[in-house]
Amino acid sequence: MDKESNISDFDFDVWSQMAQQDPEKFEAMRQQLINDLIAQAPLHLKQRMTGLQWQVDQVRKQASNPMAACLQISQRMWDNVVGEKGLLNALQEPQEILNAIKNEPTGKILSFDRYKPGK
Repeated sequence: MDKESNISDFDFDVWSQMAQQDPEKFEAMRQQLINDLIAQAPLHLKQRMTGLQWQVDQVRKQASNPMAACLQISQRMWDNVVGEKGLLNALQEPQEILNAIKNEPTGKILSFDRYKPGK
């Protein structure tokens, strides 16, 4: 897949047929598409995206079949959305999160006021 490809060009039927007829070529195309997407991401997101993809790949390798992998990956996604420290919680309680961040001790604060004689 070239870098000009875009998600709207995705044809599920073509990919499905490729997966059935030539799984090795499908896997190579899938990996190239993922690599291209990560390469196009902003620099500050690339490391996180690479790490998440590694986690997904590990689940896929360890799962007993593709459906089991899909279910495990989906469960992890939902945990990150609706779990205790998930996105939904962060969106519903932004002030609480901001207060927690503000109240976290970050170290001793040193004063650099100049010494004033007589005080």
